[in-house]
Amino acid sequence: MEEVIRSFDDLDSLLVAVPSNVVTALRVVDMGAGSELLYAHQLPALLTELSHRARVESVTASSRIEGVVVPDARRARRIIDGRQVSLRTRDEQQLAGYRAALDYLLTEQWHPVNLGLVLHLHRLLWSETTTLGGRLKAHDNLVVDRSPDGSVQVRFRPVPAGETEFFVGELVDRYRHAVAAGRHHPVLLAGLFVLDLLVIHPFEDGNGRVARALAVGLLSESGYGVGRWVSLEQLIAERADDYYASLLESTRGWHDGGADVWPWLEYFTAILAAAYERFTERVSRTRSTVGTKQARVRRYVLDQAPAFFTLADIRQALPGVSDQTIRLVLGTLRTEGAVESLGTGRSAGWRRLPG
Repeated sequence: MEEVIRSFDDLDSLLVAVPSNVVTALRVVDMGAGSELLYAHQLPALLTELSHRARVESVTASSRIEGVVVPDARRARRIIDGRQVSLRTRDEQQLAGYRAALDYLLTEQWHPVNLGLVLHLHRLLWSETTTLGGRLKAHDNLVVDRSPDGSVQVRFRPVPAGETEFFVGELVDRYRHAVAAGRHHPVLLAGLFVLDLLVIHPFEDGNGRVARALAVGLLSESGYGVGRWVSLEQLIAERADDYYASLLESTRGWHDGGADVWPWLEYFTAILAAAYERFTERVSRTRSTVGTKQARVRRYVLDQAPAFFTLADIRQALPGVSDQTIRLVLGTLRTEGAVESLGTGRSAGWRRLPG
């Protein structure tokens, strides 16, 4: 097997001099992570609202980057919420698959990262399609740019198929060792993991979505959970040209040890810093506009609750809201034809109606 030098081979030399703009971004990130912990304890209901919005944005944006689009926004929302049973197109199936992969990561029951996790995320990504996911590529692949005139330009050459399992295993082992050692900032380590995984390109299709989902999971594991409240994928989609340009710059020379990882790490840390800034803005705006308790119950029932729910579910999601207020809103929604009651008494359930 050909010797290949990658990002984790000599971290002490690679990360010896961190550019000033990356240092500044990491300072914003670390301050944001402190605020995130504070809000998680003091404003759990507010963060529930933000997490629902971020989930919708993440699934749609990460899919859109790969050309997967469901034009009907309302239908896409139902798919992401798990309320759309029939999936009409392959794009709808892929949207549901990315939702499943992201939801699995956010359960935080997957630790630690390993080859099995990478394969499982890929399997979930394609779980609603006829494509068989969860298998490493069987053939060598290329990452290319296709011009409107039909010409093709090779962006970079991934690891050969026969060496893929070895390199993914090595990447996972070295990443976990580096995190445990604690010598380098965990955000930089997560960024390097994503970069190397994209260069290895372990699958025939779906590499970008798996890598972006893993970025959210790895950052959250290290205490940077902003991807729960603000969509990193949406921020990437807003700067997609910079995303591809930084990857291109940092993959040149990867196979012979001549790659410059800093264009990618500058982009990665800037995106994360922007996410924490957006998080702070949204918390402030949501706190001032959250409205009455009745409005909060109504918003939760219509936009966030599962298709079948109980009063206890609402009580848990919205601490501080009385049962009397919840029942008042449910009665109004029933009159409007938005929900129906199932049974009576304390054990009664509710079902949200299509509309």
